[in-house]
Amino acid sequence: MTIDDLTEKAIGCAYRVHNEMGPGFLEKVYENALLIELSEAGLSVKQQHPIPVLYHGQVVGDYFADLLVEDRLVVELKAILGLAKEHEVQLVHYLTATGVENGLLIKFGPSVQVKRKFRQYKKSKRP
Repeated sequence: MTIDDLTEKAIGCAYRVHNEMGPGFLEKVYENALLIELSEAGLSVKQQHPIPVLYHGQVVGDYFADLLVEDRLVVELKAILGLAKEHEVQLVHYLTATGVENGLLIKFGPSVQVKRKFRQYKKSKRP
């Protein structure tokens, strides 16, 4: 499965969780529900999985991914009214520190909001 297919599948799972549960729950509740939804979709998912953060090739700490899907997609969840730039920057820092290339920032609130982030800047494929 390509990373684009994986990302699309994960986003679809997030929308299914929100459509069924609606707004107003704590972040952990959405995290647990999304874990179930992703697993039922046949994906390998690790919850609160420690990912070592390296500095000059040495472990300086661990980042605990809300969800790590197929060992190649970090999913960071928020249960808030709106995302701030700081949330996006936080996810990019996690990707940079861990070496994972792709991430999703998913906000569960009155509606679902999804931001896809990359460890390295990717130019748009549009002309």
